[in-house]
Amino acid sequence: MAKKSNRVRWVIAVAVVLVLGRLVYFSIQQMRVRYEVCMTFRNASHCAVAAGATYEQAVRSAQEIDCEFLASGREENMVCMDRSPSSVRPIK
Repeated sequence: MAKKSNRVRWVIAVAVVLVLGRLVYFSIQQMRVRYEVCMTFRNASHCAVAAGATYEQAVRSAQEIDCEFLASGREENMVCMDRSPSSVRPIK
């Protein structure tokens, strides 16, 4: 009986390590690329750095940060998000 209980503990321990390893791996993959994005809106500008799995995700995330600082209200935020960034620079 003791051997069976040790085997179950080992199986559980290995499963926990595998799950944690996958979580770390996928978390790192989500933040592969980083960009500094600058937005200009209503005669003001703001630059933010964001990371993402792809160029598009990283830039979109930085745009969201910039527009939160530059726009007041939901409607202005949507207008700001529809604009192209004034600059995009990769961060290493």
